[in-house]
Amino acid sequence: MANKRRVELFTTGCPLCDDTVRLVQSLACPSCEVTIYDLHKDWETDECRTLVEQYDIRHLPAVVIDGKLAGCCSGGGVRAEALRAAGLGAA
Repeated sequence: MANKRRVELFTTGCPLCDDTVRLVQSLACPSCEVTIYDLHKDWETDECRTLVEQYDIRHLPAVVIDGKLAGCCSGGGVRAEALRAAGLGAA
């Protein structure tokens, strides 16, 4: 296969991430090339940090398909405004 779909999976190696790894691997077809980045282990590499920044990954696990963060993974992560709205920091 000349043009494989590039699937990048960003995890921390935790049990919830492991479930996502299994899900992605079960859904991947022969046209998919899956690369798994365990941020707990790989964070010190320039490649890993650059990709996290490039894809604007804010929470994990996260899946990037052909260079685009999957819609299910683009929730934006924890934000101060949302925490304040939920009552954090209010006396």
